[in-house]
Amino acid sequence: MSASTFAAPVVAWHGPDDPATPLVVLLHGRGSHEREIIGLAGHLAPGASYAAVRAPIAEGGGYAWFANRGIGRPVAESLAETMAWFRTWLDDVAPAGRPVVLAGFSGGAAFAGGLLLDDPARFAGAAILYGTLPFDAGVPTDTGRLAGVPVFVAQGDQDQVIPSELLARTWSYLLTDSGAAPYARRHPGGHGITTGTVDELGAWISERLAYVARHGATPVGLPRDVAWPTLPGGTLPQRAGARPSVSWTIPQQQESDNAPAELQEALFARMSALPGVESGPSQISVPGARAVLAPDATGPEEAFLVPSAREFAHLHPAYDGSLHLVLPVDLAADAVAKGWAQVHMLAGIRLSPGFVLVYGPRTEAELEVVAGLVEASHQFALGG
Repeated sequence: MSASTFAAPVVAWHGPDDPATPLVVLLHGRGSHEREIIGLAGHLAPGASYAAVRAPIAEGGGYAWFANRGIGRPVAESLAETMAWFRTWLDDVAPAGRPVVLAGFSGGAAFAGGLLLDDPARFAGAAILYGTLPFDAGVPTDTGRLAGVPVFVAQGDQDQVIPSELLARTWSYLLTDSGAAPYARRHPGGHGITTGTVDELGAWISERLAYVARHGATPVGLPRDVAWPTLPGGTLPQRAGARPSVSWTIPQQQESDNAPAELQEALFARMSALPGVESGPSQISVPGARAVLAPDATGPEEAFLVPSAREFAHLHPAYDGSLHLVLPVDLAADAVAKGWAQVHMLAGIRLSPGFVLVYGPRTEAELEVVAGLVEASHQFALGG
């Protein structure tokens, strides 16, 4: 079956479409449930148009690439064909330049995830609600694929509909290797959208669209030939070993494989000795976090953790030992892809898109690399 043989989309709108506003597309993914999921629109962010698109499959059929635990076995209507069908509709209602956010529930989450992974730059963000990404269904899931894209992910810890291994794989990929800015919500309960999730999703959509209106689109994806002027050879090496555990709620902090205390102190000595830098308590972090500020720096607003204070980096307390800093988006994406960092959950929402958590150095060699990342952040703050 080709995309051209699908029926025309059945679309439910929440009020009239205003082409001058961003578009939020709600996807359920099971037959004719577009009239149900469009009901969410009244509880989400104002200032956007909301549409729900009916799945081009029969009731009881499947966007369920996970159905019967059939991981990697797509249904007869292939994901690629269905995405092509959807994009024909989308390109008509939302031409280039109109921000689009996807929000998919259950099987619709797999479809939203497929669309996002296939063309990350097309979307201003996506919500993956109580569902899985369509792993092994022909869309790329490589490291850094979603760099620069905010993603909202919600799961119930007692979900009996989606296979647990797919939920875990989706959670892990979105929060680490994807490079996305992941706002995550996991709560007691099963396979259903809770009031708390709707409230947080509405706030997330509102803040994301406001950020895009103020700052425009952020470059998306993993750049090639990234140059690090503050590192030997201009190249960031791959960090050895697995990523440490990092909290998925605010405050974002490193929870395992922490840096030795003496290396934390050596790092802060290097940070505070940078030219034109002052040190003091952080104005954005937990008590005990030590910041470096560049009071006379003339870099852009997005080069700072706290623009008003010119705080561009801070080191977390000894029980943690990681640090937050801001990098240009290409360097931030490279740092995530090479295993040195992960994106803050509010990057591109309330905070700079280059706002990352850098893991604390475990060895003298890692200290040199992390110090080089801080120097790159310092140069960004200075406008270099």
